[in-house]
Amino acid sequence: MESTGGPYLNMAAVTSPVGIARLLQMTFGCTTFSLVAHQGGFSAVYGTFCMFVWTFCFAITVFIIACEFTHLHSCLSLSWGNFTAAFAMLATLMSVTAAVIYPLYFVQVGCYPIGCEVRDFRIAASVFAGLLFVAYAAEVFLTRAKPGQVTSYMATVSGLLKIVQAFVACIIFGALVNDSQYGKYVATQWCVAVYSFCFVVTVVVVAFSVTGKTALLWFPFERSVAIYTFGAVLLYVSAAVIWPVFCFDSKYGSPQRPSLCAKGKCPWDSQLVIAIFTYVNLLLYVLDLAYSQRIRFVSHL
Repeated sequence: MESTGGPYLNMAAVTSPVGIARLLQMTFGCTTFSLVAHQGGFSAVYGTFCMFVWTFCFAITVFIIACEFTHLHSCLSLSWGNFTAAFAMLATLMSVTAAVIYPLYFVQVGCYPIGCEVRDFRIAASVFAGLLFVAYAAEVFLTRAKPGQVTSYMATVSGLLKIVQAFVACIIFGALVNDSQYGKYVATQWCVAVYSFCFVVTVVVVAFSVTGKTALLWFPFERSVAIYTFGAVLLYVSAAVIWPVFCFDSKYGSPQRPSLCAKGKCPWDSQLVIAIFTYVNLLLYVLDLAYSQRIRFVSHL
């Protein structure tokens, strides 16, 4: 364990702007899932996902606060700066998703048939879910790399974009398994291969950064990531061209949503979601490539 050379407890972990943001995250997260578990209620996959997000983010936030307050993070074989920056970005994305999904599926204006008390609990939970997102977004804003600053890779725009890229890829995978019929053509299977390859490599980049193992690599990490990002742009360009053609051109698919398609179980809907988020991820990789040309970071922060 590293010697801190100072007090055993780090008061800045709870009194600094970032520390206060984390305390608010802990408070809002606990309040949100407590309201839902006590009276608000949840059901189906959407409700379970929201509860997982709130409890998972709460647990990791408590872990981070405890480690920084007691200096125990110096015992961990992690690049702490990379880990906290990556988690803050991931929690921001997860919490905003839950903050949209829960009220969309569980909040209603009238009391019938759930009752006014349950309705009020669900509205309150939705408000605190929104505040939880704001608290995590505030941490990302406070800890992000400033221009010209030497910092952890995951705190840079390029590093934060890696988390967003992986998150968007997960949305694409969710739509793929929802009866997207991607197996009909070799071309659409190529698109799935593109999504999978880029997701895996992006996760590996994040993992190496978070574990602080980039300095042990026999090749220059920063340059390799930039080269990979350029390759990912080219791969996503191919997917952005191929997927819409083979899904929405009248020769291969359907330009318009079939009228007999059941809501929530229509392959065309899944194909549209995949097409939209393919372009989203393409834009993210282009931005990543642009920012990767001017970042400077150290792997052990």
